[in-house]
Amino acid sequence: MDTKVSHADAELKRLGMLSCTGDDAREFLHAQLTNDFSALAADRARYAGWCSAKGRLLANFLVVPQAQGFLLQLSRDLAPAVAKRLSMFVLRAKVKVTDASNEWTQFGLWGTGAAERLAALGMPVPTGDLVVAPDADAVVVRITQQHFVLLVKAAQRDRVPGNSDEGAWALEEIRAGRPLVVQATQDLFVPQMVNLERLGAVDFKKGCYPGQEIVARTQYRGVLKRRMVRARVAAAAAPGNDLYADDLPGQASGTVVNAAPAPEGGSELLAVVQISSLENAAAIRFGAADGPQLELLPLPFAA
Repeated sequence: MDTKVSHADAELKRLGMLSCTGDDAREFLHAQLTNDFSALAADRARYAGWCSAKGRLLANFLVVPQAQGFLLQLSRDLAPAVAKRLSMFVLRAKVKVTDASNEWTQFGLWGTGAAERLAALGMPVPTGDLVVAPDADAVVVRITQQHFVLLVKAAQRDRVPGNSDEGAWALEEIRAGRPLVVQATQDLFVPQMVNLERLGAVDFKKGCYPGQEIVARTQYRGVLKRRMVRARVAAAAAPGNDLYADDLPGQASGTVVNAAPAPEGGSELLAVVQISSLENAAAIRFGAADGPQLELLPLPFAA
């Protein structure tokens, strides 16, 4: 059984932020990302991915509207390079993409009483999932009923205590099945490998975006060979670590997507593995062909 933290607030230093502003910001993001932003309401956030021409994820985002455009939450180690690369596609559009990681301090609040703690901080409390509530120097996004992301202007950082272990938030994200592409896993996965379509981060009816043809082919022609699972292992895991399956000897056949220390020791993780190994009920091992075996755990949605 999962050990749950009853409540906590943590500063999310491993997350960065891009700013996308300008008259054409909405159209630009709609043309670049996997989700539909053509009519996204000002009080709604949305998950999305950004792919290479080969349909592999270069980053994934929580996209948050703001008065002058959008904020894009992503792994901090990707922020400078992704901002630079996205800017290459601006061309003549009235759009400015910048790395705003140092302009915002990010917090995760979760568990029992999270909404009440937000209110006690003088912050607005959104009333629905992925609803956005702005404040003068802050933005609150409700992820679920007991999970909130709080974005505070860096100058206002002291308004929020946020001194809990950031790893506890990472564990909550893993248990929710929400992956985060980092530098070690960039350009490895098509969106469906990490279940982005099941998290509402891919729109298959929108127009073209980089990699769209491959993403659509993967969805409609049934060519997906790998899928993300949740697991526990008696080892210290990290994104990019190799996995091995007993039915595929002599080769790495899986990859750790995200990992966090488990309360009982070892790690809980999200990992992309061969679907055939899951169907064969093969043992999946960490780090080497004779490494510790992964204990598969349920995801909150159908795998």
